[in-house]
Amino acid sequence: MYNVLVCDDDKSILDSLQIYLELEHYNVLRAENGREALAIAEENELHCIILDIMMPELDGLKATLELRKNRNIPIILLSAKSEDIDKIQGLSFGADDYVTKPFNPLELMARVKSQIRRYTTLGSMEKREGMIENGGLVLDLSSHTVTVDGEPVKLTATEYGIVEYLMKNRGRILTTSQIYEAVWNEPSYSVEKTVTVHIRRIREKIEINPKEPEYLKVVWGLGYKMEKL
Repeated sequence: MYNVLVCDDDKSILDSLQIYLELEHYNVLRAENGREALAIAEENELHCIILDIMMPELDGLKATLELRKNRNIPIILLSAKSEDIDKIQGLSFGADDYVTKPFNPLELMARVKSQIRRYTTLGSMEKREGMIENGGLVLDLSSHTVTVDGEPVKLTATEYGIVEYLMKNRGRILTTSQIYEAVWNEPSYSVEKTVTVHIRRIREKIEINPKEPEYLKVVWGLGYKMEKL
């Protein structure tokens, strides 16, 4: 049984999400602010976290930053703000997905399933053999780790999935829709900014100079490609 932490200062939302998650056979842990969420994450094995952004004591964005210091658990942010800049900010802080309130609980459950499937597939629960090397960039398929010039790079499960997909398709131009559908394993609808933010975060981790990338190139008007080195 997978453990899902739900953090929101609105008790009615907590109650509702708990009902839907338990119907999907998830074990639900609850918190009402970011500090409680961090404490629960420290003491429990979690497979997905649903975090509201606007909360007392410690908001969802700051909690995400703290979690990302040493955890790659999938994080889905909830917010009443629907502007693109708000979504970009949330993803930039390290979230894997962003859902706007009011939301369809069934859609959120689908997103939770997708995140957990990716996390458990690309995390320690599935082991595969082999390595992919591209210049100083090395992806180890057995340990699901990435190194650059021998130095380990800390990636979330989503970021790892993107790098793996791009590495397996070195030299090919891939659209944002192709990347999203391959990594998120669901149809792509207006996902360009979501993919773009994740690509930017990956560049900051694997490139010496993210503004002049050596590995992950943008092909204007078309998409992205992993340069063959």
